Amino acid sequence: MSKAVLFFSSVLMITFLACDSPKTDYRQQIDDEIRRGNFTAAKQIINSALKKTSPEEKVQLRFVEDSLHRVELDFRRTKNEIVDWIEKNRGFIPSDSLLNEWEKSKSLEFRIIDGEKRYFKNAAPNIFRVDAAARELSKIPAPKSDTPRDSLLIDAFKNKTSTDIKGKYLLPKKTVRVHYTITVNADAAADGETLYAWLPFPRKDIQRQSDVKLLATSQPDYVLSEGQAQHNSVYMEQKTQKGKPTVFSIDFEVSSHGEWFDLSEIKVDEYDRSSYLFRAYTSERKPQIQFSDNIKKLTDSVTQNAGTPIESLQAIYRYIAANYPWASALEYSTIPNIPEYVIENRKGDCGQVALLLITMLRYKGIPARWQSGWMTHPGEVNLHDWAEVYFEGTGWIPVDISFGRDGAVPIKPSREFFMSGIDSYRLYVNSDYSGKFYPRKKYPRSETVDFQRGEVETKNWNLYFDEWNYKMEVEYLN
Repeated sequence: MSKAVLFFSSVLMITFLACDSPKTDYRQQIDDEIRRGNFTAAKQIINSALKKTSPEEKVQLRFVEDSLHRVELDFRRTKNEIVDWIEKNRGFIPSDSLLNEWEKSKSLEFRIIDGEKRYFKNAAPNIFRVDAAARELSKIPAPKSDTPRDSLLIDAFKNKTSTDIKGKYLLPKKTVRVHYTITVNADAAADGETLYAWLPFPRKDIQRQSDVKLLATSQPDYVLSEGQAQHNSVYMEQKTQKGKPTVFSIDFEVSSHGEWFDLSEIKVDEYDRSSYLFRAYTSERKPQIQFSDNIKKLTDSVTQNAGTPIESLQAIYRYIAANYPWASALEYSTIPNIPEYVIENRKGDCGQVALLLITMLRYKGIPARWQSGWMTHPGEVNLHDWAEVYFEGTGWIPVDISFGRDGAVPIKPSREFFMSGIDSYRLYVNSDYSGKFYPRKKYPRSETVDFQRGEVETKNWNLYFDEWNYKMEVEYLN
């Protein structure tokens, strides 16, 4: 049986296995069909079981069915489409043996769904992001990752200013005006039905993100969740009209200060191990942060020569940057344990490597946490995730492992600026992952880990990403 099928099956059955009650026949049947890659058969059993289960079990079953749909959307490429993309964009036709080699090395991701081998939608360009030998075959630069233009960082670093915290420097403030839109497809819900939408909105942070102003909303009635939830949002409701898309939008301004901490100037005091901060941010948080045998073995090996928290950060950061190249990612909601996925597949996007970094640091007894939102660099506006590490006596320090993986930058810390720094082109929305919304979201989320694109649901169920789209338009005010 395909290891990939087993891997996916585990994420879909997490909800079931978390229940205290014994696994009923239909649960076992669904699990067995998913393990075999028989999605259609699994859906048929689910539809039959929905008629005779409790309300709580109905939600669980519907989410399993929804998750099958999510994987089908992610894995929708045929072999011919993969070959055609490579021929068109890389100038050669890969042999069957080469495709098999890429599959075995996990450079080319696939799933067996209803007896058919189906490839990840971005599998072809990912090959040339993660496989150096593949890049040599084409002699064409790898498809771009998420690293912005270095000139922005070089200019900012030249104009940094010191602060009253030893080793901490501020980069020049950048202010942007944003128009953010969610457009729900026409007839995604019945005519006159109410849609409930959560749009991402920047958090107020006196250190890095100030002067946050909500300028306009598409609906006169809205709820701003500032301070009420880990995922900051503007919540609105709107009734649908038959044959017409439903549009939610907000306009806002925000100013962001980049930071850089010169690690050579910092001395880390002994941690107060009894404090809430230390206990909360050095603990496991299943399913994404687990001190598995893989994590323990890898972290112990990487940090074997590290004697201080700073040296541990440096060792872990350098290891991840050197060994896990950026690649377009599966939807997080279909991955049961993201750090383990990165280790096994030897690649990861910004959020995936951030979670690996956080897990390894926490295992070493160094407080670390998640942050995310958007990167707003001119020409490079996109979703982005990063982390923070806590050093006693200094405070929280931003760490962006994803931006630390490209070539050298002609500034003092070079690419390792992002080991203890962050630029001013950020839109910080989330203070944690897999957190709460305000007002509360009733149904399972489209993005179960992060919150950057938004969330939409009806009175009956969640609307997934294929039923609406999002758009961020950025105007630079300085």
